[in-house]
Amino acid sequence: MSLLAIDMGSSNCKAIAFSEHGTALAHATCSYSSSSPFPSWAEMEAEKFWQAFQTLTRTISAAVTHDPVESLAVSSHGETFVPVDSQGHTVAPAILNLDNRAVGEANWLADKLGRRRLFEITGLAVHPMYPLPKILWLRGHKPSVFSSMARFLALPDYLLTRLGVPAYIDYSLASRFLAFDIRKQTWSKEILSACELTPEQFPEPVPAGTVAGTMPAKIAFDLGLRSGTPVVVGGHDQPCGALGCGVVEPGRVAASFGTYECLVAASETPAAIDRALPGNLNSYCHVVPERYVTLAYFPSGIMIEWFLRLIYSVEELAVPASVSEHCDALETNASPEPTGLCITPHLSGTCNPDFDPFATGVIAGLRPSTNRSDLYKGILEGIACEFAIAIELLQPVTGASVEIYAHGGGGRSRLGLKLRASLANLPIHLMHCPEAVCLGTAMLAGVAIGKYRNLADAVAQVVKVAETIVPDHALAESYKSQMERYRVLYSSLAPFRRAQEVCN
Repeated sequence: MSLLAIDMGSSNCKAIAFSEHGTALAHATCSYSSSSPFPSWAEMEAEKFWQAFQTLTRTISAAVTHDPVESLAVSSHGETFVPVDSQGHTVAPAILNLDNRAVGEANWLADKLGRRRLFEITGLAVHPMYPLPKILWLRGHKPSVFSSMARFLALPDYLLTRLGVPAYIDYSLASRFLAFDIRKQTWSKEILSACELTPEQFPEPVPAGTVAGTMPAKIAFDLGLRSGTPVVVGGHDQPCGALGCGVVEPGRVAASFGTYECLVAASETPAAIDRALPGNLNSYCHVVPERYVTLAYFPSGIMIEWFLRLIYSVEELAVPASVSEHCDALETNASPEPTGLCITPHLSGTCNPDFDPFATGVIAGLRPSTNRSDLYKGILEGIACEFAIAIELLQPVTGASVEIYAHGGGGRSRLGLKLRASLANLPIHLMHCPEAVCLGTAMLAGVAIGKYRNLADAVAQVVKVAETIVPDHALAESYKSQMERYRVLYSSLAPFRRAQEVCN
């Protein structure tokens, strides 16, 4: 028997069937693309998500006939939501987390309720990426369509309805709406009242790991699953990944290496506002009962992807193994010394601490002798600088004595890992299962049906460290001046960003 975890990203999704011992039995991926009909918009027909979900489930179920799926759970990126009518049918495209159309509405919320008060309730700094400002945008800009919208569902909630079970939302994903009271673990009456919305327009919040229901025979048969398969409520991908790294108590920080890099610390209470708000840290409900997570994140892999597309053809990047070979060659040919380049990875704005949507990627320090290997290494150096700064931002919440537990495909670069560990002066533990989001989601599915006594038992049975990258103090010392230049560069660009904001 197996536990099926499906993780829905904003541009691709993956499914993994695990044994109860944490062994991956089958793996499948699927991609999709969004549309941007206007600048700063990002939309996708919800049917695309459902079609990808079906493809993944059928592929996995066909691959594990000797270990049939016993239960499944769904995790997802946050912020994307699907507007549906009273019958549960979509009435507009899903609006993605990348969408920034609702800047005016976000500012209105900040003025109406106050940034500090919103953070006290939700654990989030006001930003247009969250669903609530976009819902207000829909009401103001598309009133006729808005009038047909009965509910606003997070992506997993919408998928639950397609699986024939109620549209529950776990506390961690509900926390990403900018409308959820993280202490009372319910939709905030204060926020919704100010927006003239009601809790009934949102899915019912429940703890992660709740059994939403069992799959009807017709739907199960179509997906290659058994009738009555339990469908379990998963959670936000970052807390699920933290669970998959064993980050359930203070002192451990999960690091997700991907298009964006996210650091996730666990705690027994939300982060104190005076420690978290200055750095715009997110602090909200974990998928673990009676625990919270605090996040710091920044763009990283997006810069590497851009650079590889710049210097290699589509055909050269078509095979994953070829991408690894190209990256290995670039690292091998790079100078062992610091490049002297300062490269910010902010192709789509910054995250912590300032969340500046007008920030752009910058390359400083170019010389006639600079080559492609120098640029590649310079990008890794810039990401390591961002990593060290993010750790510093978290320290008022976590304390200085923490260890990093890393997962995700963005951690394949040995040089990148060594730079991160050294500049942050912290060991980085690489997980035996790099797909920690799916592993954590499968753990929720397993606890729900009694495979594990509780999540602590699941962590003890399946979470394992494969290798530890230790800091190189001599390497860190050699980067001391470059790290300082990196800090100066970003702060010195503030007038440029303000001028760009005026132009836009």
